[in-house]
Amino acid sequence: MASLLNNPTVRGIAFQIVFVLVLGWLVWDIIDNTARNLQKANIAAGYGFLDRTAGFGIIQRMIDYTEASSYGRALLVGLLNTLVVAGLGIVFATILGFIVGVARLSSNWLISRTATAFVEILRNIPLLLQLFFWYFVVLRNLPGMRERMTLIHGIDLNIGGLHVPRLVPGEGLWLVAAAIPAAIAATAFVTNWGHERQDRTGDRPPIGTINLALIIGLPVVAFFIAGRPLGVDFPVFNETGPLLRRGFQAGTGLTIIPEFIGLLLALSLYTATYIAEVVRSGIQAVSKGQTEAAHSLGLRAGPTLRLVVLPQAMRIIIPPLTNQYLNLTKNSSLAVAIAYPDLVAVGGTVLNQTGQAVEIVSIWMLFYLGLSVLTSAVMGYFNKRAALIER
Repeated sequence: MASLLNNPTVRGIAFQIVFVLVLGWLVWDIIDNTARNLQKANIAAGYGFLDRTAGFGIIQRMIDYTEASSYGRALLVGLLNTLVVAGLGIVFATILGFIVGVARLSSNWLISRTATAFVEILRNIPLLLQLFFWYFVVLRNLPGMRERMTLIHGIDLNIGGLHVPRLVPGEGLWLVAAAIPAAIAATAFVTNWGHERQDRTGDRPPIGTINLALIIGLPVVAFFIAGRPLGVDFPVFNETGPLLRRGFQAGTGLTIIPEFIGLLLALSLYTATYIAEVVRSGIQAVSKGQTEAAHSLGLRAGPTLRLVVLPQAMRIIIPPLTNQYLNLTKNSSLAVAIAYPDLVAVGGTVLNQTGQAVEIVSIWMLFYLGLSVLTSAVMGYFNKRAALIER
């Protein structure tokens, strides 16, 4: 017996078994107490409430939804709203972050100082305050519902939101939709062919130009072959007539609500400052000898950054960039502060009406956990592609 206890392997296994048993008991005790408390409060456990009628409206929805829809469909609407604002926020924050990060390293004094001011100011103001600034200070002080501020022809702004043209799909649009994955597959083929040719001959074909032509050209060709199956519905503004009828005519154009605009601006600008610092540090981590070698071969500053420095910097940039994407997605839950109907806001309404706190919180946790795991997996794939392959 003493010999078994003195064996580090046996002792390690015993400790792990005891830890799992204690953890399992704690989890079971929490579940049992929760079930008993729900029973005392006459609250039925389970997700059966998702089939009941919601009875409340949602101002923004990607799918059909009415007050007669179920709680489950209401949560789905909130989930899609979260995905839209998080996805667009990631795109805008990445583009702006890379631009500002590179600008901070510019030899132009004005550009570099402007980028530095952008980063230092927005990064040190809490995200919630920025959200309040864009929504309550900027967007809530725009022209009223019977007025408009024209940005460009067909795009107007007022307190009701951003009014833009709406695309109206027609017959044959499936051909354009099918051309998009075909173009993506063609770009993958061209990229592999270009790299093989460069490895074999040393000559680098214009891969970027060819891929851009494929991504844009194939859908455009399909669009005209299908007989241009896409119309445009412009917002109609009534300037004359009775006062109550003035303003944008309902059912014309597309209205982007101010809650969405404010949340997207705050998330994109705030996250872009951190991405800019990630990009700047990644570029500075690449040896200056790489830049000097590229210049000695006759490459100018732009091609050197694009072809030599950034590909090496991406190995350093991608891991912390993943963290910023995760932070942006989770920070989108602040939408409840300005009544944007994301998953948390809609779930809060459902919770108040049904009292199903455990179920709603579990839905929130599972959604954000799943989205974070998916984001990490996708970025992990790109990280592997960018990693240095040792021979």
